[in-house]
Amino acid sequence: MQIGNDTVVSLNYELFSADGELIEKTEAPIEYLHGGYHGIFDRVEQALQGKGVGATCEVHLEPGDAFGDYDAKLMHVEPRAKFPAEVEVGMRFQSAVEGEQHSVIYTVTDITAEQVVVDGNHPLAGIALRFQCTVEAVREATPEEVEHGHVHGAHGHHH
Repeated sequence: MQIGNDTVVSLNYELFSADGELIEKTEAPIEYLHGGYHGIFDRVEQALQGKGVGATCEVHLEPGDAFGDYDAKLMHVEPRAKFPAEVEVGMRFQSAVEGEQHSVIYTVTDITAEQVVVDGNHPLAGIALRFQCTVEAVREATPEEVEHGHVHGAHGHHH
């Protein structure tokens, strides 16, 4: 079966920085619903269109193709008193964006006695990446998966 709209694609991948440093590697295949459902980077989806099991692909992703450009406006220095006593670097907090329907996940990047620095950028924002993958399986999506816009687990619907 070939990868096309409304197919479920299973693949193993490795993600590298532009200078070749391994950032992430799958331990087990991931699955996504192919066909514009935003389950994988658009450029990767385009490169996989029409391929079958065993196919490999390598895609260079500029920041705008992956996690976006770094936005300095998403970094904030906040009073330490706004945070729980047990706050640690690496903790994440969700915050609503004023006037928007979405929220931002902020990561604590630095803590002093007086302040906490939080960053709402994805850790890979502003970085060019190289995505390499191998297609492990392709199947038709179920009508329910297509309706919901994502892959369901082996034992049915999971959110």
